[in-house]
Amino acid sequence: MSKTFGADQGVIVVSNRLPVSLECSGGTCYSSPVSGGLVTALSPVLTVNKGTWIGWSGAPDVEGVDEALRLFSKETGYTLQQVGLTSEQIEKFYFGFTNQIIWPLFHDSQFECNFDPDFWQTYLDVNALFACRTVESGEPDDYVWVHDYHLMHVAKYMREAGDNRRTGFFLHIPFPSADSFRRLPWRSELLHGLLEYDQIGFQTLHDRRNFIQAISVLAPHIKVTGRGQVVTAKVGTRSVKIGAFPISIDYKKFYRIARSAAVRTYAQEVHNAFPHKNIVLGVDRLDYTKGIPQRLQAMHKLLTMYPELQGEISLLQVVVPSRATIPLYAKLKKQIERLVGQINGEFSKPGYVPIHYQYRNLAFDELLAYYRASRIALVTPLRDGMNLVAKEYCAANVERNGTLILSEFAGAAAQLRNGAILVNPFDVEGVAAAIHQAYMMEEGERRRRMDRMRESIRKNDIFKWVDSFFASAFTT
Repeated sequence: MSKTFGADQGVIVVSNRLPVSLECSGGTCYSSPVSGGLVTALSPVLTVNKGTWIGWSGAPDVEGVDEALRLFSKETGYTLQQVGLTSEQIEKFYFGFTNQIIWPLFHDSQFECNFDPDFWQTYLDVNALFACRTVESGEPDDYVWVHDYHLMHVAKYMREAGDNRRTGFFLHIPFPSADSFRRLPWRSELLHGLLEYDQIGFQTLHDRRNFIQAISVLAPHIKVTGRGQVVTAKVGTRSVKIGAFPISIDYKKFYRIARSAAVRTYAQEVHNAFPHKNIVLGVDRLDYTKGIPQRLQAMHKLLTMYPELQGEISLLQVVVPSRATIPLYAKLKKQIERLVGQINGEFSKPGYVPIHYQYRNLAFDELLAYYRASRIALVTPLRDGMNLVAKEYCAANVERNGTLILSEFAGAAAQLRNGAILVNPFDVEGVAAAIHQAYMMEEGERRRRMDRMRESIRKNDIFKWVDSFFASAFTT
C-alpha cells in the first residue's frame, strides 16, 4: 500500500477496463482477476480504503455481469462498478476515437488517423457515462484517480454535475508535440478537458514539456510556473499540478518468480531448443508503434553485414494478438509474416532458422522463462509511453548477463540509458550494429550494465510510482 495515502482517505479508480476478465454464457458470468502493474499497485490501496474501481467489463452489456462483479468485490474487499456500453459505443468510442484517432496521433502516426466526427461525439457520450457513474459512487471526500487516454473528459463532466472532489489523471501513453496535437480537430476541447483535473501525470519530462507547449500555443492565457518534477498551471481560480511520474513494475515479484524452479526449468528447455545459439528476444503486442517490421529488417541487415553470425544468433519474436478486427492491424500482421518468411527463406540452413515467430499470448511463467533464456532483448518501439517489457527483462535477468537494446523513443530510455544500448529504431543498420555490439560484449560489461539497470528499477518500482503521484496530489 502507498505510504503517502492514509487509510482514512477514500479512493476511486476510474479506467477504461475493470481489473477482471469475464466469461458470460446464458445469463451467467464468471470473473477472474487480470494481472498487471496497475492492478498490483492499486488493489492494496483500494482494499484498505474499501475503495471503488469503475470501468467497462470488456464486452457489450449483458445479463449476469453485475452479479459476477458483486462476487468479485466480496472477495477483494473493494467494489467494482461497471459502465455498460452498447455495441455501437464500443465500436465508435474504443475502436473508433481511442484507437483510430488518439492512439496514432499521440504516437506520432497522425497519418493513420480517421478524424470521424461521430467518433468524437461518442467519445464525449461515453466519458459522460463514466463521469455519471463516478458522481454516484463513493463519499464526498474521496480522491478520484482517472487513467489514460480513453477518459480525458471525465473531470469536466464531473464538475458540470456539481462534483468537486479532488481528481487526478495519468496518461500512460506519450503526449505528442504541439504541432502534432494541433492536427486534432477537437484539440482545444481536449486540452481544456484535461485541465479540469487537479493533477495531471505524464510518463516523462518530455511528455510534460509537450503538454505545456500545447498550453502555450492553444491557451496562452494560462500560465505555468515552477520547476522540478511537478509544475503548476493557473486555470482561472484553480491551480492544476502537472508532473512527470514514470510508471514501473513490481520488481520483487518478477525477481522472485523468475528465480523459481518452474521458470528455471522452462528456461532450460528454451535453451535446449536453441543449442549453441544466442537468443535475441522481442516481445510485443501487435501494433504499428512497436517497430516490428523495422526490427526484422535489422535482423536481415545483421545477417548480411556480419555473415559470421549466421547460425550463431536467432531472433525469437513473440507477437501478442491485439485489435485484430482493425484492418490496419491485420495488414501489419501479414507484413510481419511476409518478412519472417523472406528472411528465413534466405538464411535458413539445416539446424538453423534465424527468425522464430510466435503469434500468441504467453503465460506469465513462460514469459519469464523467455526473459531468462535470452542473451539480448530487442525493445525497439517507434514511440512508446514507457515500455515495461524493458524493465521486466532486466528484473527477470537473474543471471545478470543479458543485454538490453532499447529504442531512444521509449519512455524507459530516460531511466535505463546508463545500462541499455540506445538505438534509433528507424536506423536499420544502426540496430544491426547494436545487436552485433551486444553479441560481442564481454561478460563483465554486460553484468555492470545490467546491475545498473536492475538497481534503478528496484528503487523505482510500481509502488514508488503510486507514492510519488499521491504525495504530489496531497501536498499543498
